[in-house]
Amino acid sequence: MSAEIKTIEFIGSFPDYQKAKIPPYPQVAIAGRSNVGKSSLINKVTGRKAIARVSSTPGKTRMLNFFSVNDRYLIIDLPGYGYAKVSKNERRNWQPMVEGLLTNSDKLKGLVLLADGRRGLQEEEIELMDFCEHYHVEGILIFTKIDKLKQSEKARLKNSFPGSIFFSAVTGQGKGELLGMLFDLWSN
Repeated sequence: MSAEIKTIEFIGSFPDYQKAKIPPYPQVAIAGRSNVGKSSLINKVTGRKAIARVSSTPGKTRMLNFFSVNDRYLIIDLPGYGYAKVSKNERRNWQPMVEGLLTNSDKLKGLVLLADGRRGLQEEEIELMDFCEHYHVEGILIFTKIDKLKQSEKARLKNSFPGSIFFSAVTGQGKGELLGMLFDLWSN
């Protein structure tokens, strides 16, 4: 199977996975803190400059955003967490939305967790990885903004997290490796 995205289409945004009108394709969810570069990663990996909207204001993704890939697979962009300037009440609503997807989707093949390489793993990322492990959802750890790190910082991250992928939306580093992993997940 070729690890190539030929077509991508935005299907829609939904607050409840179980009420979402989506095709029954294999799914991979993408999660990360606000401002970690989820939209930039989706755009770079899919080869479309604006399929996912990039905002200068963190926290714009507030629902589950579904994208059809090659009319066979789905990417689900999850709401960002962290310092997004949204109300605490709205942020509390995100947890059941995300947990609902992770625990109820029989088509979910994995979760791609983005972490800012400059900051390493924060408490929220560790909790989400533990949650995935508990529910037997395969997780892939991606360190973003890797082009902003020194070689010594990259080496330290690689030693601490040996299965992780380094990604840069600026240089494209890690794009091929991530594409291969996405297609492996979708085909499992």
